[in-house]
Amino acid sequence: MWGSFTEHLGRSIYEGIYQPDHPTADKDGFRTDVIDAVKKLNVPLIRYPGGNFVSAYNWEDGIGPKDKRPTKLDLAWRSKETNQFGIHEFMKWAKKVGSEPDMAVNLGTRGIDAARNLIEYCNFPKGTYWSDLRRKNGAEKPFNIKVWSLGNEMDGPWQIGHKTAYEYGRLAHETAKAMRLIDPDIELIACGSSSHQINTFGTWEETLLDQAYDDVDYLSLHQYYDDSDHDLGEFLGKSVDFDHFITDVANICDAVKARRHSKKQINLSIDEWNVWYHSKAADDKQAPWQVAPHLLEDHYNFMDALLVGSLAITLMKHADRVKIGCLAQLINVIAPIMTNTNGDPSVWYQSIFYPFMQASNFGRGIALAAKSDVPTYQAKDYEVPYTDSVATYDENGILTMFIVNKSKEKVDFESTLQNFDVQGLDKATQFCGYDLMKTNEDQSMKLESMNQVTVSDDKVSAELQPLSWNVIRVKVKD
Repeated sequence: MWGSFTEHLGRSIYEGIYQPDHPTADKDGFRTDVIDAVKKLNVPLIRYPGGNFVSAYNWEDGIGPKDKRPTKLDLAWRSKETNQFGIHEFMKWAKKVGSEPDMAVNLGTRGIDAARNLIEYCNFPKGTYWSDLRRKNGAEKPFNIKVWSLGNEMDGPWQIGHKTAYEYGRLAHETAKAMRLIDPDIELIACGSSSHQINTFGTWEETLLDQAYDDVDYLSLHQYYDDSDHDLGEFLGKSVDFDHFITDVANICDAVKARRHSKKQINLSIDEWNVWYHSKAADDKQAPWQVAPHLLEDHYNFMDALLVGSLAITLMKHADRVKIGCLAQLINVIAPIMTNTNGDPSVWYQSIFYPFMQASNFGRGIALAAKSDVPTYQAKDYEVPYTDSVATYDENGILTMFIVNKSKEKVDFESTLQNFDVQGLDKATQFCGYDLMKTNEDQSMKLESMNQVTVSDDKVSAELQPLSWNVIRVKVKD
């Protein structure tokens, strides 16, 4: 659920993850200040190498001696790719931050042959051309990558190698078949719709699943939100659209399941989700064909953090079907973590870092079904609850409540915990009090203790500050 995503885009890899000449770089060229920051987010899964980048990427360019690797043009982001960072570097780095890979294969300009060679290179022990080449390149043991994405956003006309739903469904079916012959234990993600608003939404899912339902384990969906309405209520209400999108996709999967008389359930992988709108004007001014240009470097404000918190709550509410989630992206590119090439601080945390960090670290275990009764307001398309909340119960006997107050007023919050023996308050924090447009370059933002919390018998009561992200942790016995 709390995975992330890093792509060969802008400064996500170069000057983000990998910068051999940086004072904090380790022997592999990885910035240790970035490693430390990523560890705080505790991301279990990282999708790589794209994104749009993967749809014209030859994975073989990123293996072997670095002085032999070619520099090529990346058509997706109109940049130069030096290929100094590839599969081996990513696998080493992922291990250092404690994450597993979600490896994407190129189904844009390539297909079955490149995918089967890649999985042989990564997962086959030894004794074949590709597996022995991996060993020659320094990885004697197989990587044993278990999660694989079959392309990226193949429904999008912007994608290199864009396909119709039928074309993609057939290719996904045949690629999955070849990959599973090499490693039957892998889990595969098919590309669903790139947004709720794209005009092929719905028919895309049905058509591709008709071709590949039995071959894949997950269907992806991507969604980014912006402040196009320049209205706080509309912006914070986007979490309702997110909720509807997830429900709609799950229903489409189940409709195909019913039509096929199948017992198999397709789960969802929301492997790109975030807020994205600040950097688009600056991106348009960037000269093409640079190495690691400053692209998609949104500087998030406090308002963005409130929506990211609500989107995280929405994911937890759908934990019965959403089994993979990836905040897009992780470093520098629409990211919670930013780096400076030179200067202080070398790494800084964006406003969205804080709700995502708490959701990732505490949103574990079991998501609890909750009945809520809260006032709503009318947005353009939806009724939006002023208070958005969810709870989880983990193996340490902690029940965690995540709450966003979207109101400009203080709110009295009360929750009754059924079927739990309440032992008392563990910790409560709030993220509030900042101007909605404030960003965090000065690193002044922080989580504060929440004082107005009462735990009595089976009741948890709290006073929520206006426009706030709140986390209340209660010690309980099941």
